[in-house]
Amino acid sequence: MTLYTLIASSIALILALIGFWLPLMSPDSEKLSPYECGFDPLGSARLPYSMRFFLVAILFLLFDLEIALLLPTPWAAQLCSPTLTILWSLVILLLLTLGFIYEWSQGGLEWAE
Repeated sequence: MTLYTLIASSIALILALIGFWLPLMSPDSEKLSPYECGFDPLGSARLPYSMRFFLVAILFLLFDLEIALLLPTPWAAQLCSPTLTILWSLVILLLLTLGFIYEWSQGGLEWAE
């Protein structure tokens, strides 16, 4: 086991050293420019994102989490108390649905103002 660890560590160290010393760094004006596609930038590339973008991203993560929580429900229904499992699944779905309806009614999902 020690020999395996020694060989793996030495290979990793050799590859890291080769990766640092092998490439030739020769930056020129084209490589240092913010765009390499042939045209000059028209404005700032650091414009802030809209809060709507972050809202959609958070909603996507929330409903992705919902799927992760509800995915084991069919298998959990074979437990000793399947009604309790189904009840908790319905509570999760109800809370997410109410939050979605509230966000929709407040106009938070309208992309254009």
